[in-house]
Amino acid sequence: MSLDDLHFKHVVGHFATGVVVVASETANGPVGFTCQTFGSLSLDPILVSFAASNTGRSWPLVHQADFIGISVLAEDQEAIARLFATSGADKFRDLELERGPHGSPLLPGALAHMEGRIETVVAHGDHDLVTASVDFALAHTGKPLLYYRGGFGLLA
Repeated sequence: MSLDDLHFKHVVGHFATGVVVVASETANGPVGFTCQTFGSLSLDPILVSFAASNTGRSWPLVHQADFIGISVLAEDQEAIARLFATSGADKFRDLELERGPHGSPLLPGALAHMEGRIETVVAHGDHDLVTASVDFALAHTGKPLLYYRGGFGLLA
């Protein structure tokens, strides 16, 4: 039996995820992208993982940086999620960034912030599976922005 892309996307879309923005500082300023395939991977050592589209413009630039910042988006940050999912947009223009201890861009108003280094990158189809060590983490109060069935939603 053959499985087509649209059907698979519909089925896997029934799994709700949080939404993060992965960003780094480059010689030309900050770059970043929206990501909803993200999670904690290990406590010893402390690692997270995420999937980055290897056909986009932002990931190759983020990948070159020494450190990355991860912002877990809050329920009122759907516009930011959409902005950072847009290729070629001036994503940081109206944002007063926070910075991690190593200077990585962190988005204001996010539910949580992390900073660390990329450890491994493995290509799988049209995405790279990335593991990153984390040496800074900070949580704030609030509720998460969720991605479910092709759209954004809120935790009830």
